[in-house]
Amino acid sequence: MTHLWTSSAIAEATAGKASADFTADGVAFDSREIGPGDLFVALKGEHSDGHLHVEQAFSSGAAGALVSKPVDGPHILVTDTAQALDALAKASRARTDAKIIGVTGSVGKTGTKEALYAALKRCSFGAAHRSVKSYNNHVGVPLSLSRMPEDSKYGIFEMGMNHAHELSALTRLVRPHAAIITAIAPVHIGNFPNGELSIVDAKAEIFEGLMPGGTAIIPHDSPYYQRLRKKAERYAGEVISFGFDTEADVRAVDMVSAPEGGSLVTAKLGDQSLCFTIAEAGQHWVSNSLAILAAVRAVGGDLASAGLALAEMSGIDGRGRRHFVSLKSGGKAVVIDESYNANPASMKATLQLFAAEQSTGRKITILGAMGELGEQSVHYHAALADDILQSGADAIILVGEDMAHTVAELDRNLDPNVKISHVENASEALAEAGKMLDDGDALLIKGSNYLGLSSVVSALVSGEY
Repeated sequence: MTHLWTSSAIAEATAGKASADFTADGVAFDSREIGPGDLFVALKGEHSDGHLHVEQAFSSGAAGALVSKPVDGPHILVTDTAQALDALAKASRARTDAKIIGVTGSVGKTGTKEALYAALKRCSFGAAHRSVKSYNNHVGVPLSLSRMPEDSKYGIFEMGMNHAHELSALTRLVRPHAAIITAIAPVHIGNFPNGELSIVDAKAEIFEGLMPGGTAIIPHDSPYYQRLRKKAERYAGEVISFGFDTEADVRAVDMVSAPEGGSLVTAKLGDQSLCFTIAEAGQHWVSNSLAILAAVRAVGGDLASAGLALAEMSGIDGRGRRHFVSLKSGGKAVVIDESYNANPASMKATLQLFAAEQSTGRKITILGAMGELGEQSVHYHAALADDILQSGADAIILVGEDMAHTVAELDRNLDPNVKISHVENASEALAEAGKMLDDGDALLIKGSNYLGLSSVVSALVSGEY
């Protein structure tokens, strides 16, 4: 068996000193996620110090620890564990011949990353690696890189940002052969004083780390297409556009709703055509699929495998997974879990999709406030009312202080037969939903992650409400 890391390789990569010989088959910085044979990285954060959890990590089976002060048990002693994790990530990237894809965007990052992984895992017979969950920041990206087996054929890494210059640093760690921007939307706009143009420029930083001759993949339908292309051309050997416009390099020439949900799509890739099914519904997923096809082709993957992977994609927790839950009152309801995050673009796309939801009962929404919108928060929360009305919801539960602006707009236009509730937190939202859910109902749950609406989903699925 080839181990992921040996203690000597870790020490060499991090300029550290090994207290003993050991091998590691995984890497983690959360002691609660440590499994047998893992390397535990004792990071120091603003509110915690991983060194306080080294003993717990070893009791969970850690093979060794990366630390900045001596501990009991096999360890690599370094000056700074965060810098050492970056160094380990660089060493992991340097030792592999894998084709690497970087993915960013305001919406669609995680789903695109997961679909790429499914496609490339299929055609490489399992020799693909990707970042798990949404490990896409200054800690998650190096962690994901350090977990990549040396003999991987493909690596797919999600990269996120909420300030300028963050992606610039991450992409130079990842050094992708192909870099995707899925879409641009006013996410984290409160952190960008110059508005969406600043977000466009920050997202385009992903191209700065491209390998020589690498491929930049950008949304042709974006109003910022030319700005993105100009930045991409500075770093990429090839720029490929995707979208619905006839000028896009990879474009959808036909799409219809699939009989069991999702879409049937015919796409044109230069002189190639591909007909495929997408299990996930919505035009945004059709757009994502075009970026996926472009990336698979750019790194030499198999397009047929990509088509099969898209047909088999099921919803991801927090991003569209559907649960059929048994109710205490009897019967069953559908819970659509979009609880991971929310911004104006994803809210609109999700509510448009919910408008087409077929339900034998009522359509109910739990919608949480959208974070990091800064001075434009009032505008975007008020504008959300139109999307809610068009969704055809029969009952609306709004969560969070900022949703007061949505309530005010709804009150001006809402059908008196539609029930609306405004609550402070996830617990109150659960209580409201628990009282009204009935057999055949469809419940959509979406909001910014800080509100913890995933707890509502968990409670309903487990029946603990």
